[in-house]
Parts: sequence; structure tokens; C-alpha cells
Amino acid sequence: MVTEDLKMEVSRLHKLDGTGATKAFCDLSILDSFIIKGLRVVEGEKGLFVSMPQEAGKDGKWYSTVIPLNREIKDEIEKIVLEAYGG
Repeated sequence: MVTEDLKMEVSRLHKLDGTGATKAFCDLSILDSFIIKGLRVVEGEKGLFVSMPQEAGKDGKWYSTVIPLNREIKDEIEKIVLEAYGG
């Protein structure tokens, strides 16, 4: 399993009140060595999903600052974050 090798866990989760699409922000610890800050739990048309941290570019568009390089890692991150969120 991916998480056994990478030892990923949610180190902080902040749920938001209100009716906006963003439901929570969280930080993900990997290997007890570094943290990815600013993942978001978002309510989309097909349910909850995890959005990677983003940064505004000079052109006004938003760009991901963390990009999983394969689907297995992306799915594991989403699973861990959504379990922590309670969804």
C-alpha cells in the first residue's frame, strides 16, 4: 500500500462554516519529514474531492503548486484527507 511506504497523515484539518464550495483546509504530513500545506476539501457536482494547494499567477489564473505524479498517489491522498474530514 502506498501510505505504508510514504506514511502520509493529516496533520491539521480546519473545517469551514457556511455554504461555499470549500468545506475544509488541511495539511498533509509525509514520512514525518515534510508537510504539504493548503489542501482543500471541496464540494463538487459529484460530491467531495480534494484540491491540491494553488497559487495565483500574474495572469490571474490559479495554478497547482503540488502535483501528484500518478493516480495511485492522488487517490491515496484523497482517501486519507476525506477520511479525516469525515466524508
